Amino acid sequence: MLGMVKNSLLSTVEAWPYRLLSKGEKDQVSYEERACGGGRFAAVELVGKPFDEASKEGAVKLLKYVGGSNDKGVGMGMTAPVSITAFPAEDGSFQQKVKVSLRIPSQFQDNPPRPTDESIKIEERQEMTIYSTQFGGYAKEVDYVNYAAKLKAALGSDAAYHKDFYLCNGYDPPMKPYGRRNEIWLVKE
Repeated sequence: MLGMVKNSLLSTVEAWPYRLLSKGEKDQVSYEERACGGGRFAAVELVGKPFDEASKEGAVKLLKYVGGSNDKGVGMGMTAPVSITAFPAEDGSFQQKVKVSLRIPSQFQDNPPRPTDESIKIEERQEMTIYSTQFGGYAKEVDYVNYAAKLKAALGSDAAYHKDFYLCNGYDPPMKPYGRRNEIWLVKE
C-alpha cells in the first residue's frame, strides 16, 4: 500500500503517447482527433458492479500493481490516463461491466513485471485513432455519459466510431482537488 501511495504522490507521470491529427469545435464542444500509441497495458475487468464502484476498484488494483505489487517488487512510476472502457446500455447508462487499464511505463514495455493480482492481465494493444473531449472535476458515470453525448452530437452522423463502447479517462490522482482533467474517447472505426 505504501508503494502505491508513494508512486501516485511522488513519481512523475508519463503520458500515453499520441499525435494530434486535428481539432474541432461545434455547439461549444471542443474536441480533438488523435492517433494514440499502442503498447502493453495492464488491465482488469470488473462485472456486476455499478460503474463508479467498479472503476474505483479497478484503478486501485492497477495503482498497487505499478506501485510494486508485482513479481519484481518494483515501483514502475505512473502513466496517465487511467482508462476505463465503458459499455453503454440502450438507455445511455452503462452496463455493469468495465475494463480499467493503464499503459505500462516505457522503461517496462519490453518486459513488464507480472502482477501478483491474478485478475490483472497484460495486454498488447495496437495504435488507435480517437475523438476526444475534455472536462474537469471528479468524474462520475453521469459526467461521462453527458460528455459522451455532447461529443457524439458535435461529431455528427458523418464520423465513424465504435458505438458499443467508449473510453472514460482520468489523468489525476484522487487527492488533486483542482484543475482535474478527464476525457471521453470515441474510438474511430
